[in-house]
Amino acid sequence: MLVETQQIEIMKKLKVLISGGGSGGHIFPALAIAKSLESKVSNIEFLFVGANNKMEMEKIPNAGYEIIGLWISGFHRRLTFSNLLFPVKLIYSLISSYFIINKFNPDLVIGTGGFASGPILYVAAKKKIPTLIQEQNSYAGITNRILSSYVNKVCVAYDDMQNFFPAEKIILTGNPIRDNIITSNLVDVSVSKEFEIDKNKLTVLVIGGSLGAKSINTAIKSKLHLFKENNLNLIWQTGESFGPMAQNAISELSVYGIKNHVFVKDMHIAYQLCDIIISRAGAIAISEICCIGKPTILVPSPNVAENHQYKNAQSLVNKKAALVVNDKDANDKLVESIINLYNNKVLQSTLGENIKKMEVKNSANTIANIALKLLND
Repeated sequence: MLVETQQIEIMKKLKVLISGGGSGGHIFPALAIAKSLESKVSNIEFLFVGANNKMEMEKIPNAGYEIIGLWISGFHRRLTFSNLLFPVKLIYSLISSYFIINKFNPDLVIGTGGFASGPILYVAAKKKIPTLIQEQNSYAGITNRILSSYVNKVCVAYDDMQNFFPAEKIILTGNPIRDNIITSNLVDVSVSKEFEIDKNKLTVLVIGGSLGAKSINTAIKSKLHLFKENNLNLIWQTGESFGPMAQNAISELSVYGIKNHVFVKDMHIAYQLCDIIISRAGAIAISEICCIGKPTILVPSPNVAENHQYKNAQSLVNKKAALVVNDKDANDKLVESIINLYNNKVLQSTLGENIKKMEVKNSANTIANIALKLLND
């Protein structure tokens, strides 16, 4: 039975080490789990471990936590100088992890993926410290696949992960997502000044990640006139590099309700305002969209390890919970797919209902409970 959700009094300070980074998809779950643990344990201390020069070295301190960086990076399939250094970096990081763990002396170690989590979780498991990893994707990353042989529990976001992990260690928990996404339906969207839309028109939200997505942006720009012709609003997150080109194209179109955003600050409000979502197929993005429960077209990025975004997307397609347009076909098919979906109310309803069924609630809370239970096992 899992630990109850009320705050737990621990006489000795609970020391938790969390490792995860390289992308927001690893960092956001790590922070969400930490916040949930804080809500349960009154006497707790955290130390994060990331990879030097990766985004976690900025994001984690900004969230109020201490972080240490390891000299570690991934292994590329092609021959590169970085690959020649990989064995040296791995050995160095394993030694560094040993000293970090000995100094911090954690009671619990949690990994959410990324380069640094490998050596830290391996050393912790070998020292018999309770360990847990969280896998966000439907196709597990190599680091977590290796670690699963050593750690106590593996928290996953998708069914049928026995091909990657020992079945007896797997617990289906879903992916932790941002609190403001979970509670977005309670927000008064009329207070936002970030978006300009015509409330009499259907609204399409296009997001390609915080940096934008070239293929999606190019496809939208090339057929922007179809949004005007079909009386559609457009909330278009472009990323910084594509922003000026998008703005020029929108200015030429000259229609209210079509607007580009370099970065959408109030994504929880954008989700509520839209009727159709266009997105990459990162694990956290999909988990957020499942929570929102609106018809979605996914354009998986081909530039990811093991093509895992396509596999994430396919898991939704198999349940008739989303449509997919391949990245290479985006310029020819994406906007047409949007228009076709706009004109098919039955399909909109089916996709929205089915993707909402895939929502897994209270993931961070569940993972925190599992982690705390390890202390008593």
